[in-house]
Amino acid sequence: MPFYGFKGGIHPDYNKTATAGKAVEVLPVKEGGHYFIPLAQHIGAPAKALVKKGQEVKAGELIGKSAGFISANIHASVSGKVVGLQNIPHPVAGKVPGVVIEAAGDQDDIMPVEEGEKFQDTVLNAGIVGLGGATFPTNVKLSPPKEVDTLIINGAECEPYLTCDHRLMLENAEEILKGALTIQKELGINYLIIAIEENKPDALEVFSKLGENYEFELVPLEVKYPQGGEKQLIKATVDRVVPEGALPLEVGVIVHNVGTCVAVYDAIEKKKPLIERLVTVTGAVGEPKNLLVRIGTPVSEIIEHCGGFPEGVRKVVMGGPMMGFAIPSLDTPMMKGTSGLIAFRESDMPNLKQTNCIRCGRCVDVCPMGLIPAIMDRYVVKEMYEELADWHVMNCIECGCCSFDCPSRRNLASGFKTSKREVMKILKAREAEAKK
Repeated sequence: MPFYGFKGGIHPDYNKTATAGKAVEVLPVKEGGHYFIPLAQHIGAPAKALVKKGQEVKAGELIGKSAGFISANIHASVSGKVVGLQNIPHPVAGKVPGVVIEAAGDQDDIMPVEEGEKFQDTVLNAGIVGLGGATFPTNVKLSPPKEVDTLIINGAECEPYLTCDHRLMLENAEEILKGALTIQKELGINYLIIAIEENKPDALEVFSKLGENYEFELVPLEVKYPQGGEKQLIKATVDRVVPEGALPLEVGVIVHNVGTCVAVYDAIEKKKPLIERLVTVTGAVGEPKNLLVRIGTPVSEIIEHCGGFPEGVRKVVMGGPMMGFAIPSLDTPMMKGTSGLIAFRESDMPNLKQTNCIRCGRCVDVCPMGLIPAIMDRYVVKEMYEELADWHVMNCIECGCCSFDCPSRRNLASGFKTSKREVMKILKAREAEAKK
């Protein structure tokens, strides 16, 4: 399989060495500990709570019911008693409704997933969402309304610092592959591609050996951010371009993260719901680790397990440093989409003082979507959303390449992201006008 690549992108310091060689550890459930489980851990409507305060629940029990087409089920991540139905800190939404469970202790017994009539129903029952960070409900993605011929498994993990997908590929490669093969079989997809960046030669070797027993194509990817972006990955591996505003299935492709494949495997083969996930904890912490953590575990407990902070920590980012979010409180819980926790000291932080654009064009060179961020920034500053819509801001994937490479430290990606809501209103109004 050839590698086609994509235009743009950047080469930041990857800073993965602190955890890349560390095997996954399981963070024990803390007896008497409180687990804060948000009912909104996915794109779409929050799940509807099914439990009451004082109720005893088992790990794996359904506590939040999917509340719409783009929604996901939520399960108790630990056994214990419901001690609260309250708002819970969230890195993006501020606070969201959630369920607080006081754990009865570390228990292996997990309530099994109810098997559905269709494969997609079982995935829905298991509460699986995309674990690469997008958190799109997986059962919806596995129900394409048109024919798909290629399934790409995303093992790029191009975000700096993060290594949890890398460790998953080393320690659970066969489960990843079996999950992918299940998806391929259920959807009748012709081609299966495993795509991994070349800075993970050990993972490439593991999958190369598995190729002796399973049928798939292994594609080594150039080490470049955002190589793991869905549209960039499709262009790099099968040389297809997803049209503006369209989904990958428009070009006959579905993309799933390696962690999502394991979750699908667990749901189908083990009847296990999504109640835990891998996370990389790194940066300014006592001992960086890759941990398997129950959903709802407060960040403070995860950090404590990793030796705590040294003096001078200024910011903790949930996710990768390019697309993650600074969390407002260490009470923020682990969620399904949490791939990393990165602590930064004052000395780690770049100088973010903005100056005027110098028209150097570097943001244009690195944009992987072929946009003109320098001009779009002028419209953001002046709140000229009609013009911003015409410059295709909705096609921005918010990867942050433009902001990273800007010598004037313009806060480009953040401006585009916050402007999209207004631009969306304009585009809907235009669409409605066109239908008259």
